[in-house]
Amino acid sequence: MKNARDFLIVTNNPLLAQCMGDCYELSFFPDCSYREILVKVRDLVYVGHTLYTHPLSGSVKPNETPYKSIAVSKVPHAFSAEQAGIIAECILAADKFPPRTRALSEAVKRDFQLIDYTLLAGALEFDAAAGLSKIKNHE
Repeated sequence: MKNARDFLIVTNNPLLAQCMGDCYELSFFPDCSYREILVKVRDLVYVGHTLYTHPLSGSVKPNETPYKSIAVSKVPHAFSAEQAGIIAECILAADKFPPRTRALSEAVKRDFQLIDYTLLAGALEFDAAAGLSKIKNHE
C-alpha cells in the first residue's frame, strides 16, 4: 500500500471516519448509499485517480451492507481504461442485486460499519484495534 499521504479514502462509513479520519485524508459522504460511493469513485477514476483497494473487496454482497470504503490515489494521473473498466464492472455487479428494502437495526448497522472498517484497515495495514480504542461506547 502507498504512503498515507498518497491516497484518499472515499467512504460513507461513520465508524471509519471516526477511527481513521485523523490519520488519513477522507472524502466522507454519510448520506450516500453503497452504490453512490461506487459512482463517486468511478467519477474519480474517470479523471485519472487510481484504485488502491478493490471496490468489491470482502464477502459481503453489494446492497447487503449500506457501507463502503475505497482507497484511491489522492492526485489524478493519466486516465486508465483498465481502472475505468474495473469500477464500471463493480457498479454493474452491484446493480444485479435487488435493493435492500428492510430497515436495519442500529446494532446491525454497527456490525456492517465494523466489517467495512476492518476490511479497509487490513488493506491499509492500519491497527484496527487502536483505531477502535479512540471511540467511546463502541459496542
